[in-house]
Amino acid sequence: MSLQAADRPLNELHDAMLLDLDGVVYIGAEAVPAAPEAIGKARATGAKVAFVTNNAGRTPARIAEHLTHLGVPASPKDVVTSAEAAARLIAERFPSGSDVLVVGDTGLRQAVRRVGLRPVTVADESTVAVVQGFSRTMNRELLDQGALAVARGAFYVAGNADATAPGEWGITPANGSFVRVIAHATGVEPVIAGKPMRPLHEEGMLRTGATDPLIVGDRLDTDIEGATAHGAAGLLVLSGVATPRDLVAAPTHQRPRYLSWDVSGMNETHPGPLRRGHRSECGGWTATNGRGSVELSGSGDRLDGLRALCDAVWADESIDPTGESVAAALRVLGW
Repeated sequence: MSLQAADRPLNELHDAMLLDLDGVVYIGAEAVPAAPEAIGKARATGAKVAFVTNNAGRTPARIAEHLTHLGVPASPKDVVTSAEAAARLIAERFPSGSDVLVVGDTGLRQAVRRVGLRPVTVADESTVAVVQGFSRTMNRELLDQGALAVARGAFYVAGNADATAPGEWGITPANGSFVRVIAHATGVEPVIAGKPMRPLHEEGMLRTGATDPLIVGDRLDTDIEGATAHGAAGLLVLSGVATPRDLVAAPTHQRPRYLSWDVSGMNETHPGPLRRGHRSECGGWTATNGRGSVELSGSGDRLDGLRALCDAVWADESIDPTGESVAAALRVLGW
């Protein structure tokens, strides 16, 4: 897959906008500057918007409250969390009232309770499953209890496997890093409910009634890989985790259909690179590949240069996307 052109705004081409939160709508306690206006504009055109997050720590109500405080009006039904997807996976396997050990926070406990299961914090013979989600107050005792239950054969589900997340101090450990503690201790890998696996985006599509959604995210390994797994359009924004260098090096299943600086890209048209022989052109930029390297020349919008560079590198398997020629091209663009 290569980056594609869109001659109409994306919010007109797709029947719902499924927006990631961390790195797309907000970073820590602060909104991404462009997000409130962009989301308001999309809604004003009639686009359906849902917030689809791998974060299992907070409840939909708390997330909606936070969004509203940041200038993005939202109700709990607008928010779809990995906690809800994880709880549903367990409820499909075990009878109502079963004990589920929750290694996580309030949002995860409430999601388990809403599907008719009983959240517990101590492992014993009645524990049928362990569900793990991100918590800023994760403690050793919960990790120990989770490991004990998994080692005894409890069904192991994780809300997501994100290793990191953007925060107010920078990139910090996320749920996937803590999941590795239990997985390493027991030798058991969890079933993942969140992105890039299908349950979370499927819940977002059910919530909005979408058949052709636009999935907007800042991570290649969750948001964009999840879009690709669905055969859906993915818009990568550069306001969060993924960097231009990451994008150029992305494997086929993590390549977005569209690229923008931030979530405002969902309201815009998008240029697509044009391939001519050994050259990829976009805007005022040309990326020429050959003999295992690439050279970028031109001027104009830096995103157009990045689009041309990605197209040339992705078209030529002999190019090392982490090599010096790509690094030099990114320096031309100021990265």
